[in-house]
Amino acid sequence: MEYGRRRQPLHGYGRNVALVSPLLLLGGIVLLDFGTSERFRIVSWIVLVPGTAAAICGVWTTGCYAVLAVVAFIAVDSAWPHQYRAGLADFILVALGGLLAVVASAARMRKERHDLHIQDIAETTRRTVLRPLPTPWAGLEHAGVYLAADVDARVGGDFYDIQPSPHGPRVLVGDVQGKGLGAVETAAALLGTFREAGYHEKELATVAERLETRMLRHRWHVAALGRDDGDRFATAVLIGFPEGGPGNIELVNFGHEAALAVGPRGLRELPSGDGLPIGFGDLGGGLPPVHRVRLADDETLLLVTDGVTEARDRGGAFYPLVKDITAAVTTDPAQTNPRTLVRRVRDGVLHHCRGGLADDTTVFAVRRLRAAGGEEGREGDEGETRSPA
Repeated sequence: MEYGRRRQPLHGYGRNVALVSPLLLLGGIVLLDFGTSERFRIVSWIVLVPGTAAAICGVWTTGCYAVLAVVAFIAVDSAWPHQYRAGLADFILVALGGLLAVVASAARMRKERHDLHIQDIAETTRRTVLRPLPTPWAGLEHAGVYLAADVDARVGGDFYDIQPSPHGPRVLVGDVQGKGLGAVETAAALLGTFREAGYHEKELATVAERLETRMLRHRWHVAALGRDDGDRFATAVLIGFPEGGPGNIELVNFGHEAALAVGPRGLRELPSGDGLPIGFGDLGGGLPPVHRVRLADDETLLLVTDGVTEARDRGGAFYPLVKDITAAVTTDPAQTNPRTLVRRVRDGVLHHCRGGLADDTTVFAVRRLRAAGGEEGREGDEGETRSPA
C-alpha cells in the first residue's frame, strides 16, 4: 500500500550542511570586510548570519549564532582604525537582528511541531479509513496505491478494502463525491459496513443492499446535524470471489469506472454503467444487478478511481489507461502481476500530468493467489506514500 510520504526534518549530511552554512557565511563576510578598503565596510552584514540560522537551525543553535555574530562584529570592527569603524548604530543593528532571529526561529519551530502534529492526525485518520492489508490476504494477491491531491491532508474520499469471509473474500473500491473531512467520514462509514456485511452476508446482493442503506442513514444523520453536505454519494465496485468457484467472480458496479481484467492476451472491460452510485438506488428503481463474470487464472482485476481516468496533460488530453496497459502486457505478460501493474499505472498517471494531480487517485489490483512457492505468489503491496506535488 502506498501513500504520500511524510516530510522529514534534515538529518545526517543534510543536517550538517544546515548547521555549517551560517558559519560559512560569517567567515565569508569577515574575510570580505578585511579584503576591501575602508570605503567599503560590510561588517554589519553579519546580521545575515543569525537570520540565516533562524531559517534552518533550532532555537539554541540560532542563539549561538546570534552571540557569535555580535562577538565577531566587535572583534572585526575593533581591528580597524577608529575613524573607519562601523560604530554603535551598526552594533545595535547586529544585536537586535540576532534577537529577532532567535524569536523567528522559535516561531518556526513551533509552527513545524504543529504541522507534524496535524500530519500525525491525518496519518491516523488514513490508517483508520484505509487500513493496512496483509500480503497476501484472504487468498488474494493485491497491490494498491493512493495518491492524495491535497499533499498536506494526505487523505480523501477514495477507499478500498479486502474482507475475508466464510463465503469467499470480498473487495470494495470506491470514491466518495466531494472532498474534505465530510468525504473521509462517508468513506469510513461505508467501509465499516462493508467489513461487517462482507463477512456475515452470504449473498453479494445483500452486501450491496447494506451499503446502500448505510449511505442513506449517513445522509440522514448529516442532514439532521444541519450540515450542507447531506447529499453525498459514492461510486464503487463490489466484487466477490466465491468459495469453490475458481475462475468466476461476482461484481456489482455502483456507477464506478469499469473494472478491467488484465491478462497476457490483453485487456477487457467488465460490466459497468448499469447502476447508480451508492445512495441513489431509489432513483433508479433498485440496486445494480450482480454480474457473474469469468476471470481466467492468469488475469488480474484492475480498479481505478476517476483521478486516473480524468488525469490530463498540459494539452488537456486524458491519460490513455487502456492503451497504456494493453501495450505493456502485450510486450511483457509479467506486467499483469498486481504489484507491477499498479506501479505501471501510478507512474503513467504521474508522468502524464507531470505530478499535478487534480483529484485523489487510487489504483488497486487483485487476483486469486497463485500456487504456493510461485515467484509471483510472494509479491504484494508496496509500503510507502508519495506526495504528488
